[in-house]
Amino acid sequence: MRRKIKVISIFCILSIIVILFSCQKQKTDWKGTIEEKNGVTVITNPKEPIYGEDVFSLEEELSIGEAEGREEYMFSQIRSMAVDDAGRIYVLDWKEIHVKTFDQNGTYIRTIGKKGQGPGEFILPLSVLITHRNELAVNDYRSRLAIFSLDGEFKKNIQIAKSGLSSVDIDSEGNIVGRAIVREEENPRYELKKLDSELNYLHSLGSSPLPSASRDGFNPFGGIISFRIDNYDQIICGYPENYEIKIYDREGNLKRKIMKDYDPVEITDEEIKEATENTPPELKVSIPKYHMAYSWFTVDDEGRIYVMTNKQVDEGEGYYYDVFDPEGKFIVKIPLKIRPYVLKNGKLYTVEEDEEGFLMVKRYEVTWKY
Repeated sequence: MRRKIKVISIFCILSIIVILFSCQKQKTDWKGTIEEKNGVTVITNPKEPIYGEDVFSLEEELSIGEAEGREEYMFSQIRSMAVDDAGRIYVLDWKEIHVKTFDQNGTYIRTIGKKGQGPGEFILPLSVLITHRNELAVNDYRSRLAIFSLDGEFKKNIQIAKSGLSSVDIDSEGNIVGRAIVREEENPRYELKKLDSELNYLHSLGSSPLPSASRDGFNPFGGIISFRIDNYDQIICGYPENYEIKIYDREGNLKRKIMKDYDPVEITDEEIKEATENTPPELKVSIPKYHMAYSWFTVDDEGRIYVMTNKQVDEGEGYYYDVFDPEGKFIVKIPLKIRPYVLKNGKLYTVEEDEEGFLMVKRYEVTWKY
C-alpha cells in the first residue's frame, strides 16, 4: 500500500513539474524598453511577444442570422455593431438603412430607424456606438449624429456637417472625436480633431496625408489615421506608416507611444491584380513594395489593444493580430479569421458569412491564460 502511495506521489510531483515547465516555456522574458522622453512614456517592443498564441482562445456561444425565414433575423450588409452593458446587440445594416436590436440571448427586440431625412431617419448610416450616457448614437453620412435611447426612442440630431468630422466617437463628457479633411495647399491632410458637445474646437490629436491620385498616383494600399476612445476617455490613435500607436489623455496631452519592431509584408502580384483590376487605364498607379506597418486596431474594455497586421494566416483565411497589454507591452500574436467588431465583458462580437454568403452575427467567449 505504501509503495502504491509512493508511486502516486511521484507521479503527481512529475505532473506538476511538467506543467510548470510547460508554463515557463510558454512565457518568455519581455525584451523591450520603457523610457521617458520629454514627458512621454515610450514603450518599444521586440518582434516576438511574451506569450505563445495558445494563451488566447475563442469558443462560439451565440449565432444570429437566418438565410430564409423570419425577416427580423436576416441581414443584407452589416457595417457596424455595438453592445450595451446588458449584453443587447445593435446591428447596423448599411443596405437596409436601419439598426436591429437583439437581447443577450439573440432574440430580436426591435428595429430602429429607416431611410429618410426626418427625425429618427437615416440617409446613409456609417456606424453605431453606445455612449457613456447609455444612449445609442448613429453616425449618418457626414451630416449628423442621430441619438436614441437604448429603447429605440429618438432623442435628437447633432448636426456635425459644418465641423467636417467623419468616423466619429463620443467620450464620457459628450465630446466628439473624428477625422476632418484639411485642404491646405502646403499640407493637405486628414486631421484627428476633438470638439466639445456644442461642436466647439478643443484640440487636434494627429494627422495623416491626404492622398492625391493626380499628384502621387493611385495607391490602393495606403492608410489613414485611425483612433479609438477607451473606457478612461484616452484617445488611442495611429497612422500606420510606422508601427507606432499614440495615447492621449482627455486633455489632449500625449502620454504614451507604443512602438514595435516588425518585418515588412511584401505586397503580392495577386493582391495588386485584385486591387487594380477596375482601375481606369488613364489613371496613374503607384504601388509600393510593402504594405503599411499595420492595417487597423481596436481596444477591449480592459485596455488591451488588438492590432490587425497585414500578415495573412498561413493556413486558411484571416490575419495575425498583435495584442498589447494596457501598459503597452506586446503580449501575444494571434491568428484570427474573424474581425473583432466589439470586445466587451470577455466576449468577442463579429460578423461571419456562411458558404452561400448569408450573414450571421456571432458572439464568442474569450479566454485568456496568462
